[in-house]
Amino acid sequence: MSKTKEKTQKEEYLQWHPAFYATAQIELQEEAKYLIFEDEHQLSTKPMSIDVLVIKNEQKHKVQKNIGRIFQKYNLVEYKSPTDYISIDTFYKIYGYACFYKSDTGTTDEIPISEVTITLFGLGYPRKLIKHLREVRGYQVEKQEDGIYYVRGDFIPIQIVVGSQLSPKENLWLRGLTNKLESQEMLEDLVKDYRKHSENTWYQSAMNIIARANEEKFMEDDSMVCDALMEIMGDKLEQRIEEKVQTEVEKRVQAEVEKRVQEIEGINALYATLIQLGRQEEIMKATTDENYRKKLLEEFNIG
Repeated sequence: MSKTKEKTQKEEYLQWHPAFYATAQIELQEEAKYLIFEDEHQLSTKPMSIDVLVIKNEQKHKVQKNIGRIFQKYNLVEYKSPTDYISIDTFYKIYGYACFYKSDTGTTDEIPISEVTITLFGLGYPRKLIKHLREVRGYQVEKQEDGIYYVRGDFIPIQIVVGSQLSPKENLWLRGLTNKLESQEMLEDLVKDYRKHSENTWYQSAMNIIARANEEKFMEDDSMVCDALMEIMGDKLEQRIEEKVQTEVEKRVQAEVEKRVQEIEGINALYATLIQLGRQEEIMKATTDENYRKKLLEEFNIG
């Protein structure tokens, strides 16, 4: 199998969405007490869900973190992994979800549309979408800072977050959520920050996917980074070894049981044959003399 094909298959198995859910909470952790996060919020009983729903539990609080400054009460986030991209249809899907989310309540106008926002997050700059928004929808798309673009002209506040353009200083973990880590400095910063929070499940989830998606980068000469990869993947590796050992032991036990059952069935068949032939006196000898029993088994071709 070629390295390119093998890499493609590996990327297909990487679970990017849980890692994004974790990094979003890492980025907004300083204001966590004001926010409620819901992963893959179900819009209805049918299979239709929002990647991340962030609800402010204190409406008066103004989120200070750059990716959350646009936030109102209800904030819908659509995430595209490094192997995907934000398309024109992605925009209409999350826009439709926002309208559905607003309307799918028990009371009329229970969720005011003015309290709903949309965030589209992807690694690459969505050139076709932005052109569509400007030329077809008549919106203005303005860059607020590195990697963050506000879409103006709709009654729903909308922002596009481009992961590859985010500042590592301001958004270390979202910027690092990629399968193409190139900056050694950023990689070291990720490792240093991870070690400070290694017991936190958000950081574990994020670092696990980053390490697996950038294994070659982690395995380069820098010993600190390489050691960190071993720490991150060590538990998983140990678990796999334990599972393998357990499987091998179970196989051996099962083989021994099957062998013993076969032996017992053979001995029973031998005794039945001896009884049929009127050689009952040999049964006692076969019971106490293993070599004699083996001789009889061979004689009657019982194996």
